[in-house]
Amino acid sequence: MDIYSFAPIAAVLDAAYSVVTALAHLLEPLAGGASAAIAIVFITLALRTALIPVGVSQVKAEFTRRRIAPRLQEIQKKYRKNPELLQKKMMELYAHEKTSPLAGMLPTLLQAPVLSIVYGLFILPTVNGHSNALLTEQLFGASLGTSFGQLLSTGAFSIDLVVYACLLAVIAAVAFTQRRVAMRFAAPLPDTTLPAMARLNAWLSWLPFITVVFAAIVPLAATLYLTVTTSWTLVERVLLRRRLAPQAAKSDRAIAGA
Repeated sequence: MDIYSFAPIAAVLDAAYSVVTALAHLLEPLAGGASAAIAIVFITLALRTALIPVGVSQVKAEFTRRRIAPRLQEIQKKYRKNPELLQKKMMELYAHEKTSPLAGMLPTLLQAPVLSIVYGLFILPTVNGHSNALLTEQLFGASLGTSFGQLLSTGAFSIDLVVYACLLAVIAAVAFTQRRVAMRFAAPLPDTTLPAMARLNAWLSWLPFITVVFAAIVPLAATLYLTVTTSWTLVERVLLRRRLAPQAAKSDRAIAGA
């Protein structure tokens, strides 16, 4: 079943189509043939601006997890022979500190519907019963509705490949930097961590690179969205950590002195 044909989703897709095309027409005198691509960039920036409070809470949760890491180690040492009680005590600690080990996934989950809409806008020949004019839009001569995989399958070199390769290179560079930063700020693993769990955490640290793979199989418009949003995430995290670090240190001192 095509989910984009489901009436509520089709209505949302049609509304998004109207927003993108209206913004593209508004930008056309300045951006020319790249107006739809610039519209995608502006919409992405607007979305990420709206999600700044989520980013703030995410970074605060990160500092909290680092602060409670020693207490988690104590709980894991004390209850390591009773997995059920261990899980219960860990969840109680997270609840008391008003944080969660899965807090970092919230921005991704919130953006997933938007990415799905962008994907649908640039693969469907019709949107809610009318023709999709966005399929003719381009960025530096590259079609916004073509994927990197489709371009490679032709075996021919084109400007489309250059544009796509540049965006993928940016996403890969951001993913590499995100991994290094995340490893530096991650809470240390307890001494009782099993080797298998340590290996799992090592593998999970490479998850940002999945975005590169995904960006290579979606239309160029969606890849552009991913390029902007991942770059935003990296810069936002750096700035928020610097801004919130003094507050976190002050809070830690207050708790330690209590």
